[in-house]
Amino acid sequence: MKLTDDDIARVCRLVDELTGIQWDASKAYLIESRLPALLAEHRCTDLADLVSQVRTGSDPRIRNGFIDAITTRETLFFRDESPFEALRHKAIPEIIDAKAQTPFAKRLRLWSAGCSSGQEPYSLGIVLRELIDDLDGWDVQILATDISPAALASASRGIYSDFEMSRGMSPHLRDRYFRKVPEGWRICDEIRSLVSFENRNLLKPFANLSAFDVIFCRNVAIYFDADVKRDLFERLAGSLATNGALFVGSSENLSTFGERWKPLSHCRGVFYQPNRTSAAPHSVSASTTAVRPSVAMAQR
Repeated sequence: MKLTDDDIARVCRLVDELTGIQWDASKAYLIESRLPALLAEHRCTDLADLVSQVRTGSDPRIRNGFIDAITTRETLFFRDESPFEALRHKAIPEIIDAKAQTPFAKRLRLWSAGCSSGQEPYSLGIVLRELIDDLDGWDVQILATDISPAALASASRGIYSDFEMSRGMSPHLRDRYFRKVPEGWRICDEIRSLVSFENRNLLKPFANLSAFDVIFCRNVAIYFDADVKRDLFERLAGSLATNGALFVGSSENLSTFGERWKPLSHCRGVFYQPNRTSAAPHSVSASTTAVRPSVAMAQR
């Protein structure tokens, strides 16, 4: 495929419009490698024709195919490890403690925003299973969303190759929460049942989404411009409960957004509680005896 400057600018504008991701001429190699198959599949005459058809939305398959082609699905189980340690040892126990005397003492809502092929929401489910003895008696829901239909289909299927399982998943947890199948390893029903998947674009309003105890939005906004990024995280804060915790990527720092975005550190992990109006407790009270403080998490 021979690209012109107009081709590159046209595709980059569309990527920005659909996803908020800032592409420029340095991404020409991605256009060359990822889009020819889509052009052939939908019999587009050239990139201008492809962009026009995606933008008009006359055929959702072309739009979905374009999004699948341009999005990068780099992920692994318990990615970076420390955020999951902070979640297990600090964020979840403090959230449970804060809710102990409310009508929702055993209700937890988590959101994996930009869930890719599913390793993150399933890692969240495993953390909860390992942490809370009687989780079957709790009201727990993990919402997993992504802009890519292909990523969501893979995530919902919940089957991973030996290579994917080797990236972050310990043999102990693999044998406990996955079943060997001809295609690889399938997530077990007790974890899969906690997770629901939805196709959502984070640039759009969060209709009917609120009061999450935990939101993971990690490495999703790293290519957004500053205004789009600020808007996204302010809207995510609006979907967090008062004592809710927001986890972002290890290279993302939200402290430039103001005092309410002061990072909290634990187990080398960082998270934010932008809606917290009073200091959270430093230890788990007797009301959270269902939480086991000494269960070992996955070791890489």
